[in-house]
Amino acid sequence: MNESEGLRLRRLHRPQVITDELPEHQFKGSGTYSGKVFQVTLLSLGCFLILPLLVIILILESPIQPEVFSLKEPPQMKGCWEPNLKLREAQRLFEDQISGPESIANIGDILFSGTADGKIVKIVGRRIHTVTRLGKLPCGSREEESSCGRPLGIRVGPNGTLFVADAYLGLFEVNPTTGEATRLVLGGQLVGGRKLSFINDVAVTQDGKKLYFTDSSSRWQRRDYMQLIMEATADGRVLEYDMETRELTVVMENLRFPNGIQLLPDEESVLVAETTMARIRRVHVAGLNKGGMDTFVDNLPGFPDNIRPSSTGGYWVAMSAVRPNPGFSMLDFLSQRPWIKKLIFKLFSQEVLMKFVPRYSLVAELHDGGMCTRSLHDPNGVVVAYISEAHEHDGSLYLGSFRSPYIAKLDLSKV
Repeated sequence: MNESEGLRLRRLHRPQVITDELPEHQFKGSGTYSGKVFQVTLLSLGCFLILPLLVIILILESPIQPEVFSLKEPPQMKGCWEPNLKLREAQRLFEDQISGPESIANIGDILFSGTADGKIVKIVGRRIHTVTRLGKLPCGSREEESSCGRPLGIRVGPNGTLFVADAYLGLFEVNPTTGEATRLVLGGQLVGGRKLSFINDVAVTQDGKKLYFTDSSSRWQRRDYMQLIMEATADGRVLEYDMETRELTVVMENLRFPNGIQLLPDEESVLVAETTMARIRRVHVAGLNKGGMDTFVDNLPGFPDNIRPSSTGGYWVAMSAVRPNPGFSMLDFLSQRPWIKKLIFKLFSQEVLMKFVPRYSLVAELHDGGMCTRSLHDPNGVVVAYISEAHEHDGSLYLGSFRSPYIAKLDLSKV
């Protein structure tokens, strides 16, 4: 064996030292493997969470079929519309004793209202008395609302009786003393080929011979009002009921959520709040222009609800949501994006969506030509929330609400 062969054998049989250290290439391989496992796990978890959402989006049908419509850029909140805190001067009355007093009327100093639990109530001093119940018990849930009834607009007729618009049950005349209720118009019936699905507000002529009322939708009921607003379908109407002939006729149709209604002094026209379009229309119900319609005020800074007369010859308009400028209006943004609306209603219920609507109560006094003469605000609805009506009586505004558990009273001399 020569020297070179001996050296080669010694190298082959050299003893190896065993340590706790791993070879560098083995450590790198292990790290790469762990990273891949982490990535796969993360991807699987993401798919596990996202796939059901995609299934909901792709398979489930949206309950609404929204239409594209356009709103003008909201007016700037300045001048007459300058934000203030005047509504916060209001005092809450009967808190947690009354539920959703949507509309208010008075006979002398006695106030009347319809509540979310289907009752017509009268307020005498510091006490609340039940006048009558239009529907039947039980009440309180969404499912029970259609049989319980939901009285909305309320007016006093020339004979001292109450005229009440119930969203489901129809139009009623109520004796405020005895509580006797006579149904004049049946809710849900077909009129002109469409159902009366959402009777909302009512106005009565000075002689009590004719009633005008709004039917906000033939497709959606009151309990689905968010769907109606978001779908923006033009299926709302104004109707006339003749107390003598008992005839019911359609005065105007193809409105987007007609809401509050108010007769003008000449009784040839009614003002109608077209809530979705943030405007008030003037519908001609008598005279030479009967059957026509024009705009009383367009592009309001909020979405109008009920309209009631003011002592100065104008009209109080209540708005429970605004279109801030400067600021961001979700409903304005969504008006041109129906696919987003569909997605929203696939994922969220109406009650959840209501939590995302910023509270802002606004009452405006408008005069001829729709001119704003003063406005009263409560940003964030701190004192007065979900406002639906401003009813003036004896120097004060009584503020109704479609869901708050109180009536608010504002002394106009303070503001």
